[in-house]
Amino acid sequence: MSLSMYQASIPTLVRMLGNLSAILTKAVTYAEAKKIEPSVLINARLAPDMRPLSFQIQTASDLAKGCAARLAGIEAPSFPDTETTFPELQTRIAKTIEFLNSVSAAQIDGSEERTVTLKMRTQEVQFQGQAYLLSFVLPNFYFHVTTAYAILRHNGLDIGKGDFLGVR
Repeated sequence: MSLSMYQASIPTLVRMLGNLSAILTKAVTYAEAKKIEPSVLINARLAPDMRPLSFQIQTASDLAKGCAARLAGIEAPSFPDTETTFPELQTRIAKTIEFLNSVSAAQIDGSEERTVTLKMRTQEVQFQGQAYLLSFVLPNFYFHVTTAYAILRHNGLDIGKGDFLGVR
């Protein structure tokens, strides 16, 4: 039995965004217990030249909704990158999941060879659908989700592999 483009994309993206949401819920509880101003965590970085937690979540959201839209051949919703609080970040994740869940398997399956064009800073890059999903979206998505996890873990949040994977 083969794995469809839908199966390889939407359920995985939804699950990981849900796991990220659960981790953010733990971060709120942690900040309250330790009397840490939430903005300290939201603006935290792993290194001075890296982007903060908020950026990691915004980018994971953008990658997920862009993936679904491009593979389905529809327009992605646009979210301004203005989130500065945990509730705002949670809302963004929830809106992203809602959009992903609105895209059907029928819209995505068969997109393996659909041409996907990305406008990068200085150029346009074209992919076939399967290569876009497997070699661009998923590695980048996991990078930003992992970085969000690492920022919070580095700042003392008691989370582990089970939180990342969603083992509950």
